[in-house]
Amino acid sequence: MKKIEAIVRPHAVDNIREALFEAGVHGMTMMEVKGVGRQKGHTEVYRGAEYQVDFLPKIKLEIVAPDDRVEDVVSIIIKAAKTGKVGDGKIFILPAEDAIRVRTEETGDEVL
Repeated sequence: MKKIEAIVRPHAVDNIREALFEAGVHGMTMMEVKGVGRQKGHTEVYRGAEYQVDFLPKIKLEIVAPDDRVEDVVSIIIKAAKTGKVGDGKIFILPAEDAIRVRTEETGDEVL
């Protein structure tokens, strides 16, 4: 199994969640994060004062999927999050050694 971490624009989250649910992927964790990359920041004006916003708001999604579903999950995320502009995000795929359902102590792919 693999852990898929996707850093995406906040407005893409609902589309991603709906597309994953339709594909039968029901478990994920979402965190509000801030980051900087090629998109860089932007300038904002607050009460007449101009200031630079370097870290932009993003959403980090974490999904653990069986090895045979990883390509599908990644493809769904890309399709739902892609605008073609700088700042669409990144996806990281990491090995996940095991998963344990706390309630029943089941392990492995069946807990996903």
